[in-house]
Parts: sequence; C-alpha cells; structure tokens
Amino acid sequence: MLPGSSVPRIGPGQPGPAGAVGVLGGGQLGRMFVHAAQAQGFRVVVLEPDAASPAAAAADVHIAAPYDDDAALAALRDQCAAVTTEFENVPALALQRLAEEACVVSPLAAAVQVCQHRAREKQCFQRAAVPCAPFAVIDDEAGVAAAQAMGLLPGILKTATLGYDGKGQVRVASASQLANAWQALRGVPCVLEQQLPLQLEISVIVARGRDGAMVHLPVQQNLHRDGVLAVTQVPAPDVAPATAQQAVASALALAQSLGHVGVLCVEFFVLADGRLVANEMAPRPHNSGHYSIDACDLSQFDLQLHSLVGWPLRRPRQHSAAVMINLMGDLWFAAGAAQAQPPDWPAVLALPGVHLHLYGKTQARPGRKMGHITVTADSADQARAVALQAAARLGLPGF
Repeated sequence: MLPGSSVPRIGPGQPGPAGAVGVLGGGQLGRMFVHAAQAQGFRVVVLEPDAASPAAAAADVHIAAPYDDDAALAALRDQCAAVTTEFENVPALALQRLAEEACVVSPLAAAVQVCQHRAREKQCFQRAAVPCAPFAVIDDEAGVAAAQAMGLLPGILKTATLGYDGKGQVRVASASQLANAWQALRGVPCVLEQQLPLQLEISVIVARGRDGAMVHLPVQQNLHRDGVLAVTQVPAPDVAPATAQQAVASALALAQSLGHVGVLCVEFFVLADGRLVANEMAPRPHNSGHYSIDACDLSQFDLQLHSLVGWPLRRPRQHSAAVMINLMGDLWFAAGAAQAQPPDWPAVLALPGVHLHLYGKTQARPGRKMGHITVTADSADQARAVALQAAARLGLPGF
C-alpha cells in the first residue's frame, strides 16, 4: 500500500496487477491512453466488445465483452490495479462495482453519472456557480408546455443522454417546432437551452488527483463544423486574458465540486458581449486536447495516467504553438470517389512541424473521426500558416 492510504502501490514494470492498468472503452481516446501508459512502462488491459477497435489493437490484453459483463469485469479487476474509462457513456455501475471490489477507479462513478445526463450537468454548473445558458428540463408533454412559456426560444433541444458531436440535437425557433422536435427525438428526456449569440468556442482541460491537487492545460480555441470539432488552436488567438483566467477558474471549480479524480474537459461559449458560459463537460481526455501530445511536455493522456495511479501532478508546459485539425472519413472519399482512398499523406508530411496521428480504424466513413494532424511551430502565426497549407493540401476549408 502507499504510505498512509488504502490505495495499492501501482508502478510500471511490476509483475501482475500492480504493473497493469485497465481501460473501459476501445476508441481513439483509449488508444492514445494505451500508448501513453505503455511508454511509461505499464501493461494495459482494454475491456471493449469490438475486437477491431483502435484501443484493443494497441492493448497488451483485450477482453472482448460488454462493459457490464460480470465475468469480464472480474477479469479486468484481477488483472489491473487501476481502471479508467475513455468515454463517459460506459455504465457508471460498472465503475462503481470495480471500486467496491478494491480496484482503484478514475473517474469516479458519481462524476460519470453527472456527465452522462445534461440536466444533472447543468445543475452541477449551478452548484459550482459557473454560468451556463438558461435552460429547461423536459421529461414529458407538460414539460414541453412549461418550456414554451419560459422565453427560451429560439433554442437548442438536446437529448439528456447519449448525445455527442452534434447528435441528439435539434434547433427550434417556435413552440410548434419545439413540440415536433421533442416527438422526433422519440419523447425522451431532453434539455432545452436558449440559443445565445456566440463569438467563440473554447475549452479547458484540467486534471485532479485523489489528494485534491489540480493542474490544467492552456485554454484551447475551437472551431466546430456541423457540430463536430474541426480545428483547435493553442494559444487561443482571440481570447482575452481575463476570459482565459475565468475559464480556467470555472473548470477547476467544477472539478472540485464534482470531487473528480482524473482528467476533466469543460467546453465554454464566449458570447458576443464577452460573457463566458459553460456548455458541457466530459470526465475524460477530449478531442480538443490532442495537440498536447506534440506541443506539451505532459499530454492530457499523461495527466490521465498520473491521476489514475496516484503519481504527482505537475502543471504541463506548452513548448510549441499548435494547431490541431481533425481528419474525418470524408477525406477518404475526395471528389465523390465511390471507394475509400487514403489522402496524400506525403504532401502533408512534407510541411514543417506536421505530426500525423491515425487511429487504426479499419473502415473510413463520412463523418467518422479517422485521425488528426497537429502542426507545431515557434509561434502561433507560424503554426496557423502551416496548418492552412496542410488543410489546403487535404482539400479542407480554411479557418
């Protein structure tokens, strides 16, 4: 045990469970965590139903089973001293069971449950005194009628659970549109948010240890297209220092309020009048933090590992300006091609400071995240200039 605690000693290169960590989930976030953990000497066990998933392909051991499978959870517990998750839509009860059976778990099930439900998430914002858009919770037809009377239109109707990357969201401008949209979403519990005049979208990634220590990455400026992150720039070129400080303070307050252990990403809107409101949060690494692999001395996945195994958290240092561009499956179907063809990677990699990350997904599909590139440079202007060249060579719009 660690001195003065009930947490088992976890360290790289140790035999058995003491030298292994586990991941619930097999996507690209899990894959990048696997790489970070393996680089620091840990073996990694991934629990994921899909045998062809990106994280499973990189893991030392793959348990192919549903996340709530009793035998699979027991095998994960027996092989690992600590377990994390790569996305928030795993069953929180699975995390709770692991924690109850003496396995170190991060993030905690309670934090995951909050982030799995938009209404609970909004209430968490309010408890932490972090401003968010005016909203109403809609559970039934009476809730639709009540929301119509609250002056929140035009607004965005979002399913309370399972919505991400623009999914489960409908813009509504009138009472009739709201009623129709709720029916189109099959009458599931929803949150209606008032649509606000936006200037920018930004995010902050923080990490919190079991001892309450907290660190954060720099504020990230994000551009979304069709509800999906397209570009992240760091340093954030259009964010005032006071706004950046407020965003960091709010993200830290939310991590503290949740009692969160691990990495937490909080997305914010900067409104046209300069006010800052929280949009949503994720109790895990985030697409907007991928640049940290190449531009910082500690990536968001290093922070995830360190907080999981109880290593000291130190504030990451950004050593290079960076621009991250998402690579969607549409790029494999350039000019309307019927068959998927890889983009011209040599043309992109010929540019200075370009780092290519592909996620090992076996099939490209339009709208599917296949990878990203990060451009690093001595200055933000240089990084942006090269990133624009890379985007042009890939046939992507500028920013």
